[in-house]
Amino acid sequence: MDYSGDARRKVLFGPFEADFLTCELHKNGLRIKIQEKPLRVLQVLVEHAGEMVSREELRARIWPGDIYVDFDRNLKTAVNKLRSALCDSAESPRYIETLPRRGFRFIAPIQYANGNSEAAGPAPATVTPNELT
Repeated sequence: MDYSGDARRKVLFGPFEADFLTCELHKNGLRIKIQEKPLRVLQVLVEHAGEMVSREELRARIWPGDIYVDFDRNLKTAVNKLRSALCDSAESPRYIETLPRRGFRFIAPIQYANGNSEAAGPAPATVTPNELT
């Protein structure tokens, strides 16, 4: 989905802000290092917040059919990296709930930010997820 010019390109949840246009994730204003695939998983889950997103839908949206990958391993890796960045866990999820053998669900309340109302400022500092706990 193209989020350019769309207020939904930025989403707020808990202490996090995800910008799907720039592929950035922030916690309390600090940029968190995260790869593109885990952020794209977050994007799909947020688009369907509160609903189950099947593994098949994630495959179709993030790993196109003409690209061969070990999908199961890559999805597991992407979700684990996303959970690490969000300080979340499968056992006690605050953001991403696993629905065994079916898919995932984003369970936190979200709020869309208005991309046009934010003032430009200096680039935030970058931190790793482990530095935030």
